[in-house]
Amino acid sequence: MSGWRGVSTALAAGTLLLVTGCTGASTPGAETSLSGPTASRSATAQAEAPPAATPSAPASTSEAPATPTPDVDPRTEPAALSIPDIGLRDLAIVPYEGTTDDWPGTRIQNEGDGASPYGDQGGVGPGETGNYLVTAHRLSAGGPLRDLPDLTNGDTVTVVLGDVRYTYRITATRETSFRSEQSLAEQRAAVPGDPGATPTKAMITLSTCATPEDNAAGNFWRDDRGNPEHRIDKIGTLVSAERV
Repeated sequence: MSGWRGVSTALAAGTLLLVTGCTGASTPGAETSLSGPTASRSATAQAEAPPAATPSAPASTSEAPATPTPDVDPRTEPAALSIPDIGLRDLAIVPYEGTTDDWPGTRIQNEGDGASPYGDQGGVGPGETGNYLVTAHRLSAGGPLRDLPDLTNGDTVTVVLGDVRYTYRITATRETSFRSEQSLAEQRAAVPGDPGATPTKAMITLSTCATPEDNAAGNFWRDDRGNPEHRIDKIGTLVSAERV
């Protein structure tokens, strides 16, 4: 099993996608984001020349790409997640109304799928401005995110929803603690790591458990759903969207 390369707390402000995964119930120790120059003219030449066309405004340089509208509801329809750099392909992402790693989300993860919460305490859908949250198990239920900690900045993640493929680029790594309300609020914020900030980009947060790392540190705390204290989150920013 790949080790965790460490946690960077620097986050890029913007919309994020979140993927979270844990291990399910366990016993301690059992698991291991022109004007161009105008030529001078004589008064006569200026009088005779036709009016110059007004130059068009330059294309927008906004970082947020234009996104086609999918043929399904982004927040309530299942999607498929692929992460080439860790060999993950077409993991089913099941949306539900709730928050990260609650009981409904844990049950989805226990089936071997990824879970994506939406609503007041959840996130947005793929391609939408804000934080697209995705969680999945690392060790149990097939461990779809077993190698998530190996992702580095610049790696890409794709999400297919309906007839649109969204590509996100990883920009940051953060750690979430289940024992800290502030840490959980930062994970679930519309701008990852910055609760209360107004999102301007589409982002994704991919999250899974830090069970091996917590165990190695002698931290065997678990909540009632078997989650260890810490989660490893990879944050990404949308870079393209295209019809498929």
